[in-house]
Amino acid sequence: MNERQEKIVDIISKNIIGTQAELQAALEREGVRAAQATISRDIKALRLVRELTPQGKYRYVTPREKTVDAEQRLRAIFRECVVSIDRAQNIVVIKTLPSLAPAACAALDKMKVPGLVGTIAGDDTAFLAMRDDDAAEQLVRRIGRGI
Repeated sequence: MNERQEKIVDIISKNIIGTQAELQAALEREGVRAAQATISRDIKALRLVRELTPQGKYRYVTPREKTVDAEQRLRAIFRECVVSIDRAQNIVVIKTLPSLAPAACAALDKMKVPGLVGTIAGDDTAFLAMRDDDAAEQLVRRIGRGI
């Protein structure tokens, strides 16, 4: 990756940039002059993609940012499928809508929850083994706040 491409990644990580013209203007503000064709090649080389923001505007993102977005989607799915949560010492029991306990466990596994040792999912019930009682209590509170 060259300096201009590093600058592009920096710019799109800090700003909502949805067009090549906006990117070209942002680069110029940073003291980097580049033709539209060069920017187009950089976008392709960096494998940037445009995604829709919650505000309804498109923005360029790197593939890494798409992964973060996938994690946000997992969190949203998790919030929607949980019916109740309780704990017994270091075991957390999550009740979900029918057939969604495996999805809840998969989401938690991807979130890398501190203190989570493992998950077991049935149809609508998930058991989470936590490292200790404190970790279980923290997870119950975190889920109660919407994860």
